[in-house]
Amino acid sequence: MDVFDYIIIGAGSAGCVLANRLSENSKHKVLLLEAGGKDTYPWIHIPVGYYKTMHNPKTDWCFKTEPDENLNGRSINYPRGKTLGGSSSINGLLYIRGQARDYDIWRQQGNTGWGWDDVLPYFIKSENQERGANKFHGVGGPLSVSDIRIKLDILNEFQNAAAEMGIPKINDFNTGDNFGCDYFQVTEKNGLRCSTAVGYLNPIKKRSNLKIEVKAHVKQINFQDKKAVSISYWKDGELITVKANKEVILSAGSIGSPHILQTSGIGDEKKLRDLGIPIIHHNSNVGKNLQDHLMLRPVYKVNNIKTLNKTINSFFGKMMIGMEFVFFRRGVMTMGASQLCGFAKSDSSRETPNLQFHVQPISTDKLGGSNLHNFNAFTPTVANIRPTSRGEVNISSSDSREYPRIKMNYLSTTDDRQVAAAGIKLIRKIILESQTFKKYNPIEFRPGLEYQSDEEIVRVASDYAQTIFHPVGTCKMGNDSTSVVSDKLKVHNIKNLRVVDASIMPNITSGNTNAPTIMIAEKAADMIIADQ
Repeated sequence: MDVFDYIIIGAGSAGCVLANRLSENSKHKVLLLEAGGKDTYPWIHIPVGYYKTMHNPKTDWCFKTEPDENLNGRSINYPRGKTLGGSSSINGLLYIRGQARDYDIWRQQGNTGWGWDDVLPYFIKSENQERGANKFHGVGGPLSVSDIRIKLDILNEFQNAAAEMGIPKINDFNTGDNFGCDYFQVTEKNGLRCSTAVGYLNPIKKRSNLKIEVKAHVKQINFQDKKAVSISYWKDGELITVKANKEVILSAGSIGSPHILQTSGIGDEKKLRDLGIPIIHHNSNVGKNLQDHLMLRPVYKVNNIKTLNKTINSFFGKMMIGMEFVFFRRGVMTMGASQLCGFAKSDSSRETPNLQFHVQPISTDKLGGSNLHNFNAFTPTVANIRPTSRGEVNISSSDSREYPRIKMNYLSTTDDRQVAAAGIKLIRKIILESQTFKKYNPIEFRPGLEYQSDEEIVRVASDYAQTIFHPVGTCKMGNDSTSVVSDKLKVHNIKNLRVVDASIMPNITSGNTNAPTIMIAEKAADMIIADQ
């Protein structure tokens, strides 16, 4: 049996960070396990390639959610990265940290060391900021953060219209207060994706004390007297067991981490017993507290101003887009999932912004579909970034190769439905009531102005609502009866086992979740090293 000091399960947004930091000391022998393959698929590295990597079984687990009553009974595709870099290799590349208030609430809930002032140094440490260093940003870190390489009149005009409605133009979303409207920054370097595999793993993958195993699907964590001692995983049809001298670190994400805990015997004892899984420790919170940002996708037709629909739909347009990327590393192929961002309040009673806009200069009936509308239109999506609905992840089999059941329960609370309707109404106000857009004769193509009541708006918008791919919370951090890990990220009542990924968030951050996940791993690495 091979023996390692640290075994990291999952080479995703968190796992690659941990592999880098824990193997810096040559005395530490580190094993990094990834169920997916190497990140050699070319579309991973071209930013707009997320259209080719999501829903592609080469790079995506291709999960589906359980039907959701409040999405009119729909089941939706639920992408999660299945390659080195995990979801940072297939995501929309958008760099948002969230609000200072998010982290201060974590600290107020009893999670010592997780306030904004505590976590900011780890955001800075991770970052190689194109704009240079200041008190909020760093240079020289593994994660390249860049300005986007395309700007369009339709996006500039949305920003102008938002300013008319009291949402100011700003130039940095990542100082702790993100109220306002501006272009996103993206995790790119020289127009190419900077995943955690690219930024953290590639420079150190030849370290003699680091072993990286791909296509290694973990069966279970093995225990002796509630102490994690080894891992069993499948590789090339063979079941292999490896020993951990110091710690097992679970970084399989908000779907994978609770799934592996459950198949290993940590979870709701009744559910586990029903599947014939020996109980290591009963904790009914494993897999609970699932949170995500639901994206509502109104579409507006415009006149006298171009969007990208017709350009992308034409052969000549595609050719010019390709040439711009090949020769200049600029333009459409360098785009993240959205280009313009905004944060606002659904009503004045909110302490901080609870709505986020992702404005895209394209429109389509199906997210990720290649068939854009053949008219000039754009998609100012809106999401409730502080949802109160909670879902859960549950195993369906004792075999970890069988997909778990993912029940999101989107829009299952009155507050979430009210905020959803308010978000659509705010978009209407920006586009249909601003002086900026009047000259473009905007028409609400979807959901349509015939829907006016909150109930009607939410019902119709639910037909096109999608995840923004931000699942968190299923291994909640805390020291109370609803948590799975402590504020040191150690699994309660289990020795030598931590969870380090987005699943530990007690509450979802107010914005895109990749940057916070990388921060969590940076902070966790220091905790792990300090404990040895």
